[in-house]
Amino acid sequence: MTEHLLNLERELIFLGLLDKAREIYGEFGSNSALSYIKHSYHLLSKVYHPDLNPGNEKKAKSIQQRLNRTSELIERASDEEIISLLGRTQPQEEVRTKKRILVVEDEFGLQDTLRDVFRMEGYDVRVAVDGDKGYEAFLKFKPDLLFTDVVMPGMSGIEMVRRIRQDYPRIKVIYISGFFGLRNLKKDLQEDVLRYGYPCLSKPFKISAMLELVEEYLGPTGLESVDTRSEPGRQGRHNC
Repeated sequence: MTEHLLNLERELIFLGLLDKAREIYGEFGSNSALSYIKHSYHLLSKVYHPDLNPGNEKKAKSIQQRLNRTSELIERASDEEIISLLGRTQPQEEVRTKKRILVVEDEFGLQDTLRDVFRMEGYDVRVAVDGDKGYEAFLKFKPDLLFTDVVMPGMSGIEMVRRIRQDYPRIKVIYISGFFGLRNLKKDLQEDVLRYGYPCLSKPFKISAMLELVEEYLGPTGLESVDTRSEPGRQGRHNC
């Protein structure tokens, strides 16, 4: 493999795009995988624009520089060369050492943004579209953090967490919603927050604030993963 393609592979891994592109390639083919890579690059360029990350401009600028470099590498590579990267597998040791986040969110555009941003920050991420699928995904994925919407079709986020907590009482949860002000919802949430110390984020929220909360709550991305049975939740800086 040429140095150019090796550099592109490293940048796609850094951005958290390569694993998902490989999944799409296996299920839907090369055109869909190529479209995902190019679309996600443009999305991340907007998310990490320094003007949208006050107080964290230095990091945003650094990521923008890498995104620009990735754009140049993509433009220099043919579609066939990019597709050749999708057949290479990531070492299992690297996958296994990432901290795991399960995102449960029914808004499709937000699903993509959260997945791509968390992967770019070094997390292993899965996405579920509602509480029922989130419950099933949790049992298979065993995440270190459950990052979930509250109001969803079928099983709500609160109901899902309560069901999971029967077997995993020390699960770490961050609730997100645009409806925290609703009386019945607020009552149920306050019960969970006061008893278990789950932080909350109100939609819309800044990506920089979300990442800061996740790192503060879960700890920096690194080599060790957290057993969902052994680490109790602690109160975050963001309350419902």
